[in-house]
Order: sequence, then structure tokens, then C-alpha cells
Amino acid sequence: MHAPRPGGPIAELRGIGKSYGTARNPLPVLADVDLDISSGEYLAIIGPSGSGKSTLLNILGCLDVPTWGSYRIEGDDVARFDDVRLSHVRNTRIGFVFQSFHLVSHLTVLENVELPMFYARRPRGDRRRRCHELLDRVGLGPRLHHKPTELSGGERQRAAIARALANDPALILADEPTGNLDTATSGEIMSMFGELHRAGATLVVITHDPGIAAQAPRRVAMRDGRVESDSGAAA
Repeated sequence: MHAPRPGGPIAELRGIGKSYGTARNPLPVLADVDLDISSGEYLAIIGPSGSGKSTLLNILGCLDVPTWGSYRIEGDDVARFDDVRLSHVRNTRIGFVFQSFHLVSHLTVLENVELPMFYARRPRGDRRRRCHELLDRVGLGPRLHHKPTELSGGERQRAAIARALANDPALILADEPTGNLDTATSGEIMSMFGELHRAGATLVVITHDPGIAAQAPRRVAMRDGRVESDSGAAA
């Protein structure tokens, strides 16, 4: 497990910028973003389409690299990581929950949850015990041998949350996790995030929905690639 001391920094972004396109015709997406996320924090990053929130999530998740600025995860400078180490960080230190679930359709729920632990080379018995524990935790114990196509949208997202927790990540990133769910199911998923936060997880939720963002103690609003406001930040 990679969690640092309680309250210590998980993610530190300084002067982060991201630009696509060419040097002659750049397309700036992020501009000089400063952001600290402490262990045990629960924050929502909110903003309209094109505000840069998804790009920021990709940088936090080591799915993309900044054009300028620095990003440290648990004190380690991401710029120093090669592709192999970045892949290891994504698998062991970060848990991802996506709007479209990203479950492997031909694998069972248990096998989907087991996958990150398989790539982390954890022993099979340990993997199976952890899968049963997590699937019971999210209420899918009776469904562990079902395929994703046999589950409701809410059950698929619960399976995705269990998978995100598999390797005890330091940081959980959720990108529009209720975007494909109805109102009642969205409420269930957000209640689950609240439970994870109370249990000590560090959570970042990307959303365009003010109602979803309001459930997080800290809210970071993005506009035009910049942090417009940051309410509830830890002292």
C-alpha cells in the first residue's frame, strides 16, 4: 500500500500547462494550474466542456504529461518516470473510475476486479481473497461470476469501483462517474464515494453537475484552462 502519512500530500501540481497542436499553431488547454491534494481529501473538479478538467484528470492519473510545470505524486517527480514506471504507478498508486465503466466484456466481474492485481503480480490466493472482499463491500458478492453485459449500469459502476480499489491506491480518480446513470443510481454511487471518503480514501471526482460536486467537501472550479475558484481546500 502506498498511502503516505495521514494528511500528507498525495498530488502536488505547480505551474501545470498543457498545449496541443504545433509550436506555430498551439492549442492551449491548461495554463499555470497550481493544485495540492492531501491524503484523505475528497474534492470535485467542476467546469463546462472545454474548461480543462478532463485534461487535468489525465495528468493527475499519469495518462498524459504536462507541456510545462511539475507534478509530484507522493513526493515523486512524474517527469522522471519512464513508460514502464508510469504504467506501474497507474496500476498500483491510482484507481480509475470512468463514465463508461471500461470493464472487459469477456471477463467475469471477479476477473475484471482481479486484473490490476494480476498485473501487479500478486499471488492468486491473495487476489481472490481481495476480490471477494471488495465485491462484498460494493454489494456484488452474488454477481461475481456474471459478465458486465449481465449487469445494470449501477452494478457495472460498482464493479468498476471495486476494481479501482484492488491495489489499495493512494488516489482514486473518477471521471463523470454518474454520467451514464439515472438519478436514483447516481445517488447510490455518490453515497458509496462518501463511504470511501469516510474510510480514509483520497478521491477526485470530475463532473459538470453542480449537484454531484456539492457532495464533495472541496470544490475546484475550472474555466478556460485555469482554476477559477477552490473552496474548502485543506489548510
